[in-house]
Amino acid sequence: MQPVTAKTALQILRRKEVERRTRLSRSSIYAAIHAGKFPRPVSLGARAVGWVEDEIEAWLQSRIDLRQLGVKP
Repeated sequence: MQPVTAKTALQILRRKEVERRTRLSRSSIYAAIHAGKFPRPVSLGARAVGWVEDEIEAWLQSRIDLRQLGVKP
């Protein structure tokens, strides 16, 4: 059985921060979402969305893992 740990606060990243971390353009992010290759955003309001930080970090790690396997994304 795993020990119980304190849960960290959920972090939501806005689009500009996602662009900064991934180095992808806005259009590339939305094209990848449409293709099912990038995490979907969470609606924050009528005209605002954000991404779960852990999902973006997992996506970045998956890209690193693919590179180490010699697979092109």
